[in-house]
Amino acid sequence: MDGVDAALITTDGEAMLEPGRHLTTPYDSTFRDRLRDLVAGQGDVAAVEKELTACHGRAVTALLRVAGIGPADVDIIGFHGHTILHKPEQARTWQIGDGAKLARDTGIDVVYDLRGADVAAGGQGAPLAPIFHRALSAEMPRPLAVLNIGGVANVTWIGDGEEALIGYDTGPGNALLDDWIRRHTGNPFDRDGALSAAGHPHPVKLAKLVTHPYFNEKPPKSLDRDAFAAIAVDILRDLSVEDGAALLTAFTVETISQAAIHMPLQPRQWIVVGGGRHNQALMDGLRARIDAEITSGDDIGWSGDAIEAQAFGYMAIRSRLSLPISYPGTTGVPHPMSGGVLARKP
Repeated sequence: MDGVDAALITTDGEAMLEPGRHLTTPYDSTFRDRLRDLVAGQGDVAAVEKELTACHGRAVTALLRVAGIGPADVDIIGFHGHTILHKPEQARTWQIGDGAKLARDTGIDVVYDLRGADVAAGGQGAPLAPIFHRALSAEMPRPLAVLNIGGVANVTWIGDGEEALIGYDTGPGNALLDDWIRRHTGNPFDRDGALSAAGHPHPVKLAKLVTHPYFNEKPPKSLDRDAFAAIAVDILRDLSVEDGAALLTAFTVETISQAAIHMPLQPRQWIVVGGGRHNQALMDGLRARIDAEITSGDDIGWSGDAIEAQAFGYMAIRSRLSLPISYPGTTGVPHPMSGGVLARKP
């Protein structure tokens, strides 16, 4: 809910990857509150979707301006939109964002609704980034894990061979912590993990959180952003801001470390991308709990804030080429399959 991440990437949809410029266009606080309400089940979907799409159009324009290129220089936009509902067990996933409007506004073809076909075929619809993680790390030793810590945390396990690709949501990422910090301080997140580092994680309360049945389920599996919100509110009651932050950070760390039991072989290295890599308390916790090298994507030359945006550009190309974007090992679909809906520019 921070804003729009936009990135340029040149690719053939397979091994050739040339990342370009990227930027983040923050949402203003009023729109962010409206989006947050919509995720919570309140608000005017059509109005928020229209504004969200316009925000993405402005982000595209800004990115092209800083890159010194025009719409005619871009073949396709991969447009994820924003998830307001994700219940794959009910064959439902809902990403708002008007692909046809974005194509009109930008003058560029758009591929959107990249999760729908997967869910309709019985898949989880998430995570979709593993195929991009594999391409991005093609020259790195296997087995390897790429950990994305967004609102929800998800991991990609990459082994040797075409089918050695597994992906799943590990549990909470930043969402619970961000909501806690916003509710108690008015700030959007725990900058550098400072409040988390100052608190006490309350091991007994942590033990209650990690008993949720999701963590024992075998992948493929995925989560809605607010899957643990109700249980967290109950367990966090009466804690100080610092202790609540420490507990929620420990919850994310513990569930990520436990998620490794589902991997065929333990990774040599974990590469961390997404906003959570900026939380030093979280990164320190991962290094203490996981017996492997923990590296931020930035430290190996990746653009840690652009990975998700790059991934959906990559998937848009694969969609146009009818190449798979999801696999039995990543979303649980019965066979590798493509996805996405094409909206043509005028």
